[in-house]
Amino acid sequence: MNIIDSIKHVKEKSFVTASLGKKLRNNALETVISALESNSHEIFAANNLDLAAAAADGLPEPIVSRLKFDSHKLEGCVSGIRDLIGLPDPLFRELLKRQLDEGLILTKTTCPIGVIGVIFESRPDALVQIATLCMKSGNCVILKGGSEAKHTNKILFDIIYDAAVNAGMPENFAMLIEDRAGIDQLLKCDGLVDLIIPRGSNSFVQYIMNNSKIPVMGHADGICHIYVDGAASVEKAIPIVIDSKTQYVAACNAVETLLVHRDIAEVFIPALADASDNKIEYRGDETCIPLIHCTQAAEEDFKTEYLNYILSIKIVDNIDKAIDHINSYGSHHTDCIITEDKNSAYKFMSLVDSAGVYQNCSTRFADGFRYGFGAEVGISTGKLHARGPVGLDGLVTYKYRLVGDGQIVGDYASGKSKFNFKDL
Repeated sequence: MNIIDSIKHVKEKSFVTASLGKKLRNNALETVISALESNSHEIFAANNLDLAAAAADGLPEPIVSRLKFDSHKLEGCVSGIRDLIGLPDPLFRELLKRQLDEGLILTKTTCPIGVIGVIFESRPDALVQIATLCMKSGNCVILKGGSEAKHTNKILFDIIYDAAVNAGMPENFAMLIEDRAGIDQLLKCDGLVDLIIPRGSNSFVQYIMNNSKIPVMGHADGICHIYVDGAASVEKAIPIVIDSKTQYVAACNAVETLLVHRDIAEVFIPALADASDNKIEYRGDETCIPLIHCTQAAEEDFKTEYLNYILSIKIVDNIDKAIDHINSYGSHHTDCIITEDKNSAYKFMSLVDSAGVYQNCSTRFADGFRYGFGAEVGISTGKLHARGPVGLDGLVTYKYRLVGDGQIVGDYASGKSKFNFKDL
């Protein structure tokens, strides 16, 4: 059976999956937890194959870090699923109930999107998060992970799929695409696939958008900024910047550019360099170079998602210059101001055009799990449907249900009947 025929079967089952009750979906998630825990040795063995191949291929350390799936990653996945089970059911919620006329009642209720295709990077834990979020939200899912994680992805998918089906989820509610050629076939499935969420490089996301009629939701680069305002606390700012850069350097919410107000630069920048203990390579503009050991930042540096221990620094004259820089060079992901001035914070958060705008905290908080969403399928930097970390609420849409008692539009057009709008 070719991939398109398989996707047709997924589409057929999406209507059944959309009607499943909360109890069955949560029980299936409980079964998945047990299956993952009881098959941990097989998962780790598969992951070791991928790690060995990555070492042989000389893959960069940040990619290897994402690829590793050990007991810590498994515990995180299991904890995320447990949190997901405890979240309110996103389906069948009544968003509006309105009487249009006596006996003519309109309701707006949440429902699944349908079939979601997710193409993600070399993070096997992402497969677990995505699959279980789709189960909870009543969606069918088509998964394509990075080839670097092919062994880990395959065993994780098989464990999750078998456990879920045994717990009552319909067969073909999920599908794994294992070869890169399958991506192009997936992109041709408009009418069968309702949404694609790509997670990867800017060029890859652009390729997906340019080669499919299927709606695409996601983000490309994660060029995140921190602006250290003239009214910032140096003691507070230093650990925030270091955490944002180094806590997990390969993440899309790691800070890549630091903007510093000129009034505080001579104090803050050397203090930051001392505190980071040479762990970070700095690339500064011409006014930064006399303050610390750094290389000259090129224009391209401020457009780059390093995913490495590199930080660009630019000294700015005021908050307006910082906001202009972020809106010009950023990727609308997550940007932070460090300041004790409430007016500056309000201005920054109002004018910076990003999915996440923070004050006095690490950019690494931009995460579905840390927002209490039960992990995420990805982060959206667009403005339609969902924005920021996409959890359960971003995986549902809505439908209008209208229940009448023989009413026809002709009577209202002629004036025989009149609308009597009333929210119930």
